[in-house]
Amino acid sequence: MRLFEKAKRLGVWNPADLDFAQDVRDWAALAPDERDILQRLLAMFAAGEEAVTIDLLPLIQAIAGEGRLEEEMFLTTFLFEEAKHVDFFGRILEALEIHPENLARYHTENYRRVFYDALPAALQALRETPTPAAQVRASMTYNVVVEGMLAETGYHTFFSVIERRRILPAIKQGVGLLKQDESRHIAYGIYLLSRLIGRDDNLWPIIEQTMDDLFFPALGIISEAFDLYDPIPFDLDLEEILDFATGQFNKRMARIEAARGASAGQIAALAASVIETDDG
Repeated sequence: MRLFEKAKRLGVWNPADLDFAQDVRDWAALAPDERDILQRLLAMFAAGEEAVTIDLLPLIQAIAGEGRLEEEMFLTTFLFEEAKHVDFFGRILEALEIHPENLARYHTENYRRVFYDALPAALQALRETPTPAAQVRASMTYNVVVEGMLAETGYHTFFSVIERRRILPAIKQGVGLLKQDESRHIAYGIYLLSRLIGRDDNLWPIIEQTMDDLFFPALGIISEAFDLYDPIPFDLDLEEILDFATGQFNKRMARIEAARGASAGQIAALAASVIETDDG
């Protein structure tokens, strides 16, 4: 319910209120390789947000089917917020006159493996078998890898560019608001996984298997996004970005592992700590 209160207070922002006029001028002034790398990031974000919006509903249905009303109430904000993020990136592409059909070329083999295959497979599996094991797989894929590792690294990269060059103010504002939304999603994912693992430690191998399946492809998405540039535009440092992504992943894994063998009260305390320390 604390997450639901945060969503009601912080999550009601409208992408239509953002004015991209200065962003359009800034975009026109960028060098071709600078536009290309930002367009690559936008391509991955736009398709990623669309994929999550399409595939998310089975998770909500699985939790609702267990009669967990408070969790279901909060999860209703997930779908609204992911749809809003699709709207946000669509407005960016429209303002910058980037045609969506030209963006699939930026979707590399690892990107397709995570977003075209693993994400929909993990979430759609909940339609037929909404078991705790399937919930663990889905939440690890969505909350920990896609949101907690890849999306947060994308925000970090956007802010590194924007703050260094003092450009793209509307994109900066929108990404900041989007990051707040996603931080609540990640906090819920950590709570869900902690609750499931705390109840049944036999689910831990599924976490490890999902990590083994997706951690290196996720790092591959990041590497592939920068390997084609020499030098990397905006003086971005690939090793620093990979370290950031790994750090975000390890931080979430440590919080989940702390729930192994924990009591319900201890898990509630862990969840409260995550909720109070996130920025959304």
